[in-house]
Amino acid sequence: AVHQPHPLAPGFRTPGRTTRVTHAYRSQQNDIMSAVTMSTIAVPVAKAGAVGRVARHQLGATPAQLGKGNGMKVQMSRWKGMDEDISDDQQDIARGRGMVDSKFQGGFGLGGTQNAVMSSSDYISDGYKDLSHMDTDEFYISEAFMDKMTVHIAKNFMDLPRIKVPLILGVWGGKGQGKTFQTTLVCAKLGVQPIIMSAGELESGNAGEPAKLIRQRYREASDIVKKGKMSTLFINDLDAGAGRMGGATQYTVNNQMVNATLMNLADNPTNVQLPGQYQVEEIPRVPVIATGNDFSTLYAPLIRDGRMEKFYWSPTFEDRVGVACGIFKADGVNAQDVEVLVRTFDGQSIDFFGALRARVYDDKVRSWIKEVGIDAMGSYLINPSKDKGKVSFEPPRMSLDILLQYGKMLESEQENVKRVQLADAYLDGAVLAGEGGSSNTQQSMLLS
Repeated sequence: AVHQPHPLAPGFRTPGRTTRVTHAYRSQQNDIMSAVTMSTIAVPVAKAGAVGRVARHQLGATPAQLGKGNGMKVQMSRWKGMDEDISDDQQDIARGRGMVDSKFQGGFGLGGTQNAVMSSSDYISDGYKDLSHMDTDEFYISEAFMDKMTVHIAKNFMDLPRIKVPLILGVWGGKGQGKTFQTTLVCAKLGVQPIIMSAGELESGNAGEPAKLIRQRYREASDIVKKGKMSTLFINDLDAGAGRMGGATQYTVNNQMVNATLMNLADNPTNVQLPGQYQVEEIPRVPVIATGNDFSTLYAPLIRDGRMEKFYWSPTFEDRVGVACGIFKADGVNAQDVEVLVRTFDGQSIDFFGALRARVYDDKVRSWIKEVGIDAMGSYLINPSKDKGKVSFEPPRMSLDILLQYGKMLESEQENVKRVQLADAYLDGAVLAGEGGSSNTQQSMLLS
């Protein structure tokens, strides 16, 4: 015996003839049959042998009479909402934290389903940096730096026959020489919209996460190129995130995968796929620019000439004077005084002069603290009221004598770090007070 549906059930059809079906919806709250009739449709007769089968329109297919252009929206399947659910379960769990009693949820940092597993999709578009507002005329751009970056970017966007163009430009050199800032200025000058990554994003608690992030950032830069604008993938301090700093640095799986992913990008710049996606799709090529202090710490096959073009950035005296003039331009320091300043501190990096300018403001800040009082300082600095307003004072006078004075103070602090190496005394000699030394740092400096 074949089970027959109830005559009042929606979609009931009597075999052997054509019937008119009334679609109704049952309320889940009060279990009362609704009397709203959506439409009356002529349905073909089901064959006698088809009893017990399910018709197509009962599984969610929209009948032709209610299709597009008839001015009506019909949801035929009760499971349609679940079928189109695109929410992230992990994020839903994170949002639901605290909505139930704490005994039903584990604490933060514990391995369990109550903690959201952050994927690299959360970082998409976080690396985008808009440089359209930057006025490059106010800053100094080195001609050698500009030439190297311009040629590298142009070659990567050109279609040169039978020419192997390195995808990665590695800008390396001493600390504080302005590699990142010069790169940013050149990108702004050329109208390039960079996608930026830092060394901290090249390591993760999840294996394979940084490699996936590199591919996503690369594809994001490729999408910008596809829309008609130049873009680059800019990786800051690559050697700090993927290099080996002696035997004390642990080499992890993520370090290996970051090096391997960058090698794969250099070999196949137009075929970059995400994990789990194996559809061959050609995307626009995107040049990669990486900065660092010592690229000898990187995996040797990554920095070979076919994959990475190396550029050692050592600013000349003219470059140092030009950058320093831009730093002190707003303070009215003339070019002759800046040149004397750069010659006096010839062994210092370029960022030394930026720190010197900030150090000159110490006296002004100190006098402001005395004026408002230490107890009331917080109410002026954090969420100040309308009557107090923002903190403002006259900028300090910056003459050559004042700059030289503060520069010597900064140099003396650097010398203290080099001379008073307490780690050697603590770890190697196990120095105790009264035995072979003193806990007084000043006394130790005098004895040395």
